Amino acid sequence: MNIVVFGAGGRAGKQAVVEARRRGHRVTAVVRDPAGHSDLTDVRVVAGDVTDGTSVADAAAGHDAVISAAVDLSVSPHEFFTASARALTTGLVKVGVRRLAVVGLASIMPGASGAPLMDEPGYPNEYRAFYLGHAAGLAVLQECDLDWAYVAPAGDFDHAGTRTGRYRIADHADPASRITYADFAVALLDEIEVPRHRRAAVSIREA
Repeated sequence: MNIVVFGAGGRAGKQAVVEARRRGHRVTAVVRDPAGHSDLTDVRVVAGDVTDGTSVADAAAGHDAVISAAVDLSVSPHEFFTASARALTTGLVKVGVRRLAVVGLASIMPGASGAPLMDEPGYPNEYRAFYLGHAAGLAVLQECDLDWAYVAPAGDFDHAGTRTGRYRIADHADPASRITYADFAVALLDEIEVPRHRRAAVSIREA
């Protein structure tokens, strides 16, 4: 497949690139400044803006699927995640790319109670504006007509762990859950490779 990865220079995006290449896919890695990403090898690296529909369309034209792991902490979370979701949905429709996987956030996924994890008692909310920004971006995705998946860790990322190649879909989000970026990338690529014709938000945890 020809796959575009937006936010390819970040932790999740970089592992998505690695996993895609491991499987033999051709990858276009989209970053803000290609000159700062000499570590992205064996892929096509281009400059792009995930919040601009024309830029998204230009990067995605001729590809089969898109992964977005992009984030920009220099603007408000609500502004970034809604703008990127709108740009992705409009830009991909324009060039006929149907498959989209977006890296999500556990805080807005249903917890054991059924309520979003961020609303469960005792959950830390010092970054609530960031959570709500993610939720607003997901709401935009839910209105689009693409075959999309919002893929979130069930809890958080294990920054020190290594790739096992295994994961499972969690019944609900769990603050204690951890998954490595490499294993999370396995889930992302599985979502992209299999045409599920669904629109869903899923939580991923270690197997």
